[in-house]
Amino acid sequence: MAFATFEDLRGLVADLPVADAGAVARARAHDRMLTKPPGALGRLEEGAFWLAGWKGVRADRVQVAIFAGNHGVVAQGVSAFPAQVTAQMVANFRTGGAAVNQLARVVGAQVVVAAIALDRPTADFTVAPAMSGSEVIEAMRVGWDAVDTDADLVVPGEMGIGNTTVAAALACALFGGDPGDWVGRGTGVDDAGLARKRAAVAAGLARHADREPFEVLRCLGGREIAAMAGAILRARVLRIPVVLDGFIACAAAAVLQRAGSAALDHCIAGHVSAEAGHARLLAALGLVPLLALGLRLGEGSGAVLAVGVLQAAVACHTGMATFGEAGVSEG
Repeated sequence: MAFATFEDLRGLVADLPVADAGAVARARAHDRMLTKPPGALGRLEEGAFWLAGWKGVRADRVQVAIFAGNHGVVAQGVSAFPAQVTAQMVANFRTGGAAVNQLARVVGAQVVVAAIALDRPTADFTVAPAMSGSEVIEAMRVGWDAVDTDADLVVPGEMGIGNTTVAAALACALFGGDPGDWVGRGTGVDDAGLARKRAAVAAGLARHADREPFEVLRCLGGREIAAMAGAILRARVLRIPVVLDGFIACAAAAVLQRAGSAALDHCIAGHVSAEAGHARLLAALGLVPLLALGLRLGEGSGAVLAVGVLQAAVACHTGMATFGEAGVSEG
């Protein structure tokens, strides 16, 4: 087992593999030979170089790993939907009926789903720590074990009624600011619901202040968020690049980034969502999203759409003719 304690996790984050600089240099050299002006394909070129540094310029085997958990803070009236929707949507994922299933088919991705103790919500973080240390480790191991070791790309997704509130609390605890800077409407709460979300986040932060990143995850997080963090960490150990989805996935990633500043070098932001705090969180993480389509669904949906952009980057990098092959004069 790679980790059993928070101290193990801190040690793991401190000793992560880095990108293959030689592979990146070779990809850049190959790109200069292709039949186009340098830089003409913009972020498609950068995407190919980024992939090259981790597992090579390929994106055929894509895994979407969706983790589900329930949250005690739902008792504070922070969601427009009841907690039982989490289990109902898990069933929908498994039968292929959700939006992310349709998008995954478009890019040829495999969807796996792990529901974590849905009958045992985390504690309401306004009155107690959300999880024990062992619960965090258990959930992170679920994510760690879920990663396909042969994948070219991994997309961590999530489902959990109330988890935009949890993500806002995590982001505020990790990066500071006022709860109002991070709290959005999530599933579509009205003004009263938005006020309840802000109050819940403020209460959680007041109760669980000034903690290191994994303690923040324990006190304010959720099982599906811990599982996503575990999956992102395992992907890094395996040198598999990760495409991050929306606000909740980025909150999971933020725990790792605050534990080690280079922990997300293998990650790219698939999109910026319409959730209020997501653009702010991406900026804090130093990530520039590939897409901006006004999505706010979660599930991994925006990241899966971005996989298509990366597949286009791979197709151009590996399929275009060089100037010599095409008989085209170089400028």
